[in-house]
Amino acid sequence: MNERIAESELILNSRGAVYHLDVRPEELAGTIITVGDPDRVPEVSKHFNRLESVHQHREFVTHTGYIGQKRITVVSTGIGTDNIDIVLNELDALANIDFATRTIKPALTSLKIIRLGTSGALQEQVPVDSFVVSSHGLGLDNLMPWYLFENTPEEKALLSAFREQVFLQPGTASPSLFSAAKTLADKFTTGFHTGITVTCPGFYAPQGRALRGPLSHPQLQEQLTAFRHEPHYISNFEMETSGIYGLGRVLGHDCLSISAIVANRVRQEFSKDGAKAVDTLIKTSLEIIEKL
Repeated sequence: MNERIAESELILNSRGAVYHLDVRPEELAGTIITVGDPDRVPEVSKHFNRLESVHQHREFVTHTGYIGQKRITVVSTGIGTDNIDIVLNELDALANIDFATRTIKPALTSLKIIRLGTSGALQEQVPVDSFVVSSHGLGLDNLMPWYLFENTPEEKALLSAFREQVFLQPGTASPSLFSAAKTLADKFTTGFHTGITVTCPGFYAPQGRALRGPLSHPQLQEQLTAFRHEPHYISNFEMETSGIYGLGRVLGHDCLSISAIVANRVRQEFSKDGAKAVDTLIKTSLEIIEKL
C-alpha cells in the first residue's frame, strides 16, 4: 500500500512548495546543477536564454530556465553534507512524490544532478585552476551510514583498500564510497582530471588545517595523497560530493561532481583568481550539459 506521508515528514509551505527549497514540482527541471555558494546561482543562470522562475529561502537559491531548448535548474546547497541531505531529499520529493495526495508516484523519475564546486587538490600534478571530475565520492562525514544502500564490488574493494592504507582514530568516521554516474562522467573527459574525491565534515581539522586547534589526524593529508589502489588515487577533497553520490544511489538519480581546483595542498598554492576558474568551469560545463 502506498501510504500517505505525514505533514511532519514532508513539510510544504503556504504556496505548496517544499519547505527548505521553496520550490514546487512544476518549477523543477529534470537536469539540475548544484553549487555551494548562493551567489554562484546567478553566475550560472546569467547564461540562460530565458529565466523561468527564481526562489530563495535561507541559503537555498533556485533558478530554473533554458539554454536553447534545454531546461535546467540550478540550486545552491550551502556547505556540507548536512545541507546535501536536505537538498537531495527535497529534489527527489519534487520529482517523485505527489504533493496533492502525499504519496510516492507509481512511476519514478531519475534526475540528472551535476555539482559544480570548488576543491583542494591532493596531488602535485593537479594544478590550481584545473578541473577534476570525481570518479568516486569517499565520505568521511557520517551522513550515509544513516541510510540503507548497496555498494558495488568495485566500491567495496576501493573502500577496503582505503581502510587498510588510511588510519582513522576510532569513533571519528565510518567511511563510505560511491561511484559517479558513468553516463554523465563519460561526457566530461577532455580537459578534465579524474580521481577519487574525499568529502570531509569540516574545512579545518578534517582537511588537515591547523590554526590553533591541535589535530587528531596530523598525517591525514599525506595518507590521502599516498593512497593507491590499481589505477585509482585520491585527487582532491571538499565537503559535498559523497553525500550527492550516496543519496543519488539511494534515491535512484544520476549524479556527477566537478570541481574547480582553487588550492593545491601539496604545493601549498592557492589560485590567484578562483572566481575566473569557477566561471570557466561553468561555461565549459554548460556547453556539455546543454547536449545531455
